[in-house]
Amino acid sequence: MKNQLKESILQKRNSLSKEEILEKSEKIRNNLFNLKPYKSSKTVMFFVSFNSEVHTHEMIEESLKNKTVVLPKVAQHEIEASVIIDFDNLIPGKFGISEPIETMKIAHKNIDLVLVPGIVFDREGHRIGYGLGYYDKFLGKVPKSIKIGLAFDFQVVDKIPKETHDVPVDMIVTEKRVVECSRN
Repeated sequence: MKNQLKESILQKRNSLSKEEILEKSEKIRNNLFNLKPYKSSKTVMFFVSFNSEVHTHEMIEESLKNKTVVLPKVAQHEIEASVIIDFDNLIPGKFGISEPIETMKIAHKNIDLVLVPGIVFDREGHRIGYGLGYYDKFLGKVPKSIKIGLAFDFQVVDKIPKETHDVPVDMIVTEKRVVECSRN
């Protein structure tokens, strides 16, 4: 069921035009930037979008003006958090996703907010990613950080199968709403 759901949502996401992705992403940006956890955070960890993901490039560039921005860098099958000063100082990393050229490490406890990619999210904050567990491992290292999933509204479903190593997000921001995740 998990794989079927993942494939179905990914197919739907991949069918979006570039214009639709940018239009929906702009609404997601507005919803995110108006949230209290975003406004009050000093250090935000973004993901650099690729393919049909919520487009984060402009969000990152805008946030660089008044926040410390951190991006993931993959090393030894794990995510390292790296501060960036300039969005232009990125290179294609593992899987072709842009990441910082140099690693400027930051203590995990100093990351106020982590923005999380995913293919499918549920109302309890569980997510289905690309299946390598990189984000679950990393999110386990930042227990005090607020975790927010960025997704298109059709990527949010009522319930997905969860596994013991899954680390849920606290909120999901879509172009239509903000989902406050509740874990019953």
